[in-house]
Amino acid sequence: MTTLATNTFSATEKLKGYVALTKPRIIELLLVTTLPTMVVADKGIPGVNLIIFTLIGGTLAAGGANAINMVVDRDIDAIMKRTQGRPLVRGVMSPRAALTFALGIELLAFVVLALFVNQLSAWLAMAATAFYVFVYTLWLKRRSKQNIVIGGAAGAVPVLIGWSAVQNNVTLTPILLFLVIFIWTPPHFWALAVRYRDDYEAAHVPMMPVVTSLRRTTLEILVYSVIMWVVTIAIGPIANLGWIYAISATLLGAAFTVMAWRLYQHARVGTADAAEAMKLFHYSISYLTGLFVLMAVDVLVRGH
Repeated sequence: MTTLATNTFSATEKLKGYVALTKPRIIELLLVTTLPTMVVADKGIPGVNLIIFTLIGGTLAAGGANAINMVVDRDIDAIMKRTQGRPLVRGVMSPRAALTFALGIELLAFVVLALFVNQLSAWLAMAATAFYVFVYTLWLKRRSKQNIVIGGAAGAVPVLIGWSAVQNNVTLTPILLFLVIFIWTPPHFWALAVRYRDDYEAAHVPMMPVVTSLRRTTLEILVYSVIMWVVTIAIGPIANLGWIYAISATLLGAAFTVMAWRLYQHARVGTADAAEAMKLFHYSISYLTGLFVLMAVDVLVRGH
């Protein structure tokens, strides 16, 4: 692996490098699901302090997990074109410094959540980190084509944290919201993996598009999309959500399923390409954001 000496980077570049270790764009998506879940749990807008400390703690916990992931994966990051600009590959900091930083913000996350939110939220955050690091990164990612299916559970935990921050428990509703994100993760990530198939193959990472055909991959994307659509609609009456959510879940899920169906149909006849897969990937982000935001809007508009 070729890296630059860390002393060739300015203080500003190093600061940006440490921020990049946390994968801010991924954290943004996690927070987009956490805050609406807090609104649903509260049946209104929770206290400002509770929101702030929950989001700070969740950000630090997710950032620490992502940084540890970068430390572990720095060898394959150097091989994959998509990740060659990451700070550890460029030598912005040493692996030891990155790991120290990651563990430090994980500890801070636990302290913030335990002191200013509640113990349950703090332990859920730590459990998510442990699962992401040990189950996904260290065990499954380089060994199983189901890596992102099982490992995606870590990315679904923020809704449990958001709910427990308000209610200090975990009931059926947050478990169903967890299930939505768990089911959403494979089609979301496999669409991206289609685009970067050659990268994953070069790094010997058995992502679905690498170890099976594009037709099989897109079929699984379609199946997960349909299941997700059904689950999101079923959540409405269970969580006592109203017509705004019902219409949103129906239309957003329909669009997702149609895009997945088209991708599969094109794969069947050999005309699917990376650009088409990326359309689904980008829509999947808008989908999850819209679903959770409109869920919160439903609660606020109906006043309960």
